[in-house]
Amino acid sequence: MNPFCKKLGVRLPIIQAPMAGGPATQELVAACSAAGALGSFGFATTQPAEMKQQAAWVRERTERPFGVNLFVAPQPETIEPSAQRAALAAVAGYYTELGLSAPAPVSAPYAPNLEEQLAAVAEIRPRVFTVHLGALAAVEVKKLKALGILLGGSATSVAEAKGLEALGFDFVIAQGGEAGGHRGSYLRDPYQSLTGTLALTRLIVREARLPVVAAGGIMDGAGIAAVLALGAQAAQLGTAFIPCPESGASQVHKDALLALKEDDTRLTEKFSGKPARGLANRFMREMQDKPQLAFPAQNRITGKLRQASAKAGKPDFVALWAGQGAPMSRALPAAELIARLEAETVQAIQQLLKGQFHAS
Repeated sequence: MNPFCKKLGVRLPIIQAPMAGGPATQELVAACSAAGALGSFGFATTQPAEMKQQAAWVRERTERPFGVNLFVAPQPETIEPSAQRAALAAVAGYYTELGLSAPAPVSAPYAPNLEEQLAAVAEIRPRVFTVHLGALAAVEVKKLKALGILLGGSATSVAEAKGLEALGFDFVIAQGGEAGGHRGSYLRDPYQSLTGTLALTRLIVREARLPVVAAGGIMDGAGIAAVLALGAQAAQLGTAFIPCPESGASQVHKDALLALKEDDTRLTEKFSGKPARGLANRFMREMQDKPQLAFPAQNRITGKLRQASAKAGKPDFVALWAGQGAPMSRALPAAELIARLEAETVQAIQQLLKGQFHAS
């Protein structure tokens, strides 16, 4: 427990990452919050009405606080027909292989309306609201803070952290290059913003005057203890929660994580149009030099393909998002995993104090 945790209203310095696209179900959020961590919704692709329904569901089951996250990256207004034809042709063979009809052209909007989503956040009034892939306008920051909502934003560089501080955010999430899925880069080329979690956490702690949450590659209590020692006030874990029974990730995704013996992740833009880290699979390898659409339009093109592949139990075309710590995955109910993380963190700190730390 520390002042930041007290502000959030949580017992433990653990945040379940807001994983959009399926893993962060209402069941997972409720279980994590009830267990003393901060459960978090990843609502990037969720319509406002559904956002409000899921938040209400959680509130019916626990009085503990939870968080909501949105992507705030701009959408392309138009896409050249030639670019769309090339991107569709690149995946057409995979559609045929899975027995799907030919992929159809997509048109705007490519994601839910951000203004309407922000209005839903204001209505939900979660304890915590975080943004990814960008920052909010100052007027939105002021409006949400006036409602008593704590605001956080992802940063993959000191410049992004300092920008959030200048806008009046309450805390920053230092997201290292080890992180699974889409990292929050937006001021620099994402391939030039791959600073590791430990180094990035320490840099941002030294340069920003905001509480820092460390994210990326953290899977157990030893990792949590490590980032707390660097000055972070909490740790955010995503991949660690994917194998939980409450997670909405596909079974093929869970099985792939649990089968890992060492890091086999890589960055790819081919599923969504933006770089994201996941387990290497056939789609990543074969699409490496193929054309794609801008984010998030590419996500629309690959959506049916990912769903059909998961339904067929084939990992070939599924976005198996995972951080570099994925081989440490455990298939435990969320509450049990959080209890393990708490015990491991305490044990790691005690062993360090006694000079007896060892891997376990």
